Amino acid sequence: MSTISPDPNETGRNWTSPEVAEHWSRNQARRDEHIGPATEMMLDLAGLQSGQRVLDVAAGTGGQTLLAARRVGPTGYVLATDLSAAMLNMAAETARKAGLTNIETRVMDATTLDLEMASFDTVICRSGLMLFADPPKTLRQIHRVLKRGGKFAALVFSAEEKNPYQGIPFVIVRRLGGKTLPHFSLGDPERLHDVFRDSGFLDITIRPVSLPRHFSSVAEFIQGVKDTIFIREAMANLADPERKQAWIEIEQELAKRQGPDGLDLPGEMLIAVGTK
Repeated sequence: MSTISPDPNETGRNWTSPEVAEHWSRNQARRDEHIGPATEMMLDLAGLQSGQRVLDVAAGTGGQTLLAARRVGPTGYVLATDLSAAMLNMAAETARKAGLTNIETRVMDATTLDLEMASFDTVICRSGLMLFADPPKTLRQIHRVLKRGGKFAALVFSAEEKNPYQGIPFVIVRRLGGKTLPHFSLGDPERLHDVFRDSGFLDITIRPVSLPRHFSSVAEFIQGVKDTIFIREAMANLADPERKQAWIEIEQELAKRQGPDGLDLPGEMLIAVGTK
């Protein structure tokens, strides 16, 4: 399994820009619907309870932040952190519209959490841990800010071959000279377990969650995936001829999977939970 990450400074510029935040927010409803069951399971396994203090790392526009805030209730507290001020502003506005007053947002680098030791009951991270340039360093920071007995729960992509929605484009684009992205860098359950263990966590569990996708046709898939951040980033350094060739090959590969009822693609994520 590849563990190569893109340049962290470049990644930071991409993900912190207002344009990316607007795009991410625009697609949040569709994304939350797809990943909703896995998110709820992550929060269940994290053991969120009324009155808890929760840290949400790489919170983005805050879909899971709101779910956590509702679970801990008005006597609880959720701190949503991210490198992107633009994304956090959107999360704060969504929380305000939802009438949630127990959420705070703060721009912060997860590898150097500017937070007191043992100050949170629970930490969560949805679809972010595998994107960090140094996940072990991030995990050690998370371990530091957790109270003894507190849990960290993270949701990451499983193996590339189990997620053809991203995997098929990634393989083709990579072969044509595109970027290698870190989306599947923690997709091996053994590696994910070891990263948690080596960062000091105990009672580690790794649970797979199936998240299939259905499209009415290959054309619907192509139309949707062209508007995603991950494919834009993967293709960023391709010249126009290679980019056109990539879309031709992606369409050809998906056509092999299309049936009379449309295109059904499997998907899998992993929920990792560890205790301090």
